[in-house]
This record gives sequence, structure tokens and C-alpha cells, in this order.
Amino acid sequence: MIRIAVCGAMGKMGKEVCQAVTDCPDTELTAKIDIASESMYHTIEEAHRVEDIDVLIDFTQPASIFENAKFCLNNGIKIVIGTTGLTDEQINELENLSKEKSTGCFIAPNFSTGAVLMMMFSKLAAKYFDNAEIVEFHHNQKKDAPSGTAIKTANLMAEAKSDFTKGNCPEKETIEGSRGGTSYSNIHIHSVRMPGYIASQEVILGSSGQIMTIRHDTMDRKCYMQGVLLAVKYVYNKNSFVYGLENIL
Repeated sequence: MIRIAVCGAMGKMGKEVCQAVTDCPDTELTAKIDIASESMYHTIEEAHRVEDIDVLIDFTQPASIFENAKFCLNNGIKIVIGTTGLTDEQINELENLSKEKSTGCFIAPNFSTGAVLMMMFSKLAAKYFDNAEIVEFHHNQKKDAPSGTAIKTANLMAEAKSDFTKGNCPEKETIEGSRGGTSYSNIHIHSVRMPGYIASQEVILGSSGQIMTIRHDTMDRKCYMQGVLLAVKYVYNKNSFVYGLENIL
């Protein structure tokens, strides 16, 4: 039985994760952690002093995830991270710390198997198109932009090509930011924040005479749970660092 702690247990994703862990025959929910609740642990340190934790699942906020992850790795707690907002430098530091402490760390910008397939299809298609842009849509309570999924998608596509702005004319924004942010291999990413969305993303690829759009829409947070549990079971049996669910599908 894998003993699980959930950090951010009172959030929308945290509640789904707690239920999924409870329902899974291979896992036991040993600790709920949330600073906003009086009826559970407020910090990882507090839970660690009382409970035996094999794996911590973190769905908190960009401001806290880096320190949470470092505490876990320094104290022999394996961690599955669903919170986005980590910088490339922070991810590299966690990878090094995971290896140094021989403690598993699994980071996934998206735990939906459909979204991961969308990223994989985009990487496959990227080498056949000259231009590409990404538009991601999330609810208006999401604090980081662009999404981790958009960043990971661009990163994967950039492995296929060094520039996705072939033939673009010199541009001048009359309203700053109207062309979105420029990411890996000059892929523009546009972030939409709107009530009603959960999470959606379009990857638009173009070349002379053709456009292809690869899109994924999330309708319910339950779609992430299969991926979360896959990551938990993987990291429980491994002491390695993994970035991206596609690495274990």
C-alpha cells in the first residue's frame, strides 16, 4: 500500500486527487495538507512529523511549489508535482536534487492522457510545418501564464525545428503583447483566461497552402486522475527524475 499525502487538498484539483487516492486499492490517503483548513495539516513539515509518507502529491500554487519540492526531496519523500509555474532553472535544480538524494520526483505539466497525446502529436507534426503558434485557454483563477502544458508543448516541438516563423514579415505591435509571448524556437504562445473554461489548448501549424490544428479540451478534472495515479505508482518504484507524463505512457 502506497502512503500518500496530498498538498493543496482543499483546492478543486486537490479534492479530486484525494478522492482518487481513496478509491484506488493500491494507495492510502494518510495526510491532507492545506493552509486554508483548520481540520487538517497546514504544512508538509507538520504532516511529516506525524505521518509516514511515501509519496506527496502537490497541487498548490506556483509561489510555494519549489520550496515544497525541495523539502520533500531533502527529507526522503517522493513527490508528484501537478502545480505549474516552475522555471527551467528550478526544474533543473530539482532534477539535480532528486539525483543527489536518490529520491524520485515526477513533474507533469498535464496529467490528462489526451493532453499528453496532443503534445506528442504536435511534436510529430512540427517537423513537417514551417510555422506554429499555440493558444491555451484556462479558467480565470489560474495564476500562471502561459500554462505548463503550452510551455512543454513548445519545448517538444522545438526539438524538431529551430524556428517556426519562416517567412514572417517584420512586425510592430501597436498594442504590447498582442502577438503573445515568444517561446522556444520562436513559437508564439497566447494565453486566454475566462470563466467557463477548465483547460483547453490549440496548436496551430501552417505552411504554404495548408493549416493543421491539434486541439484538446478538458471538460472534467476527473480526466487527470488516471495520469496522477500512474505517476504515483511509477515514482513509488523508482528513484529517478521524470518531467512529462509522456515518458511513462
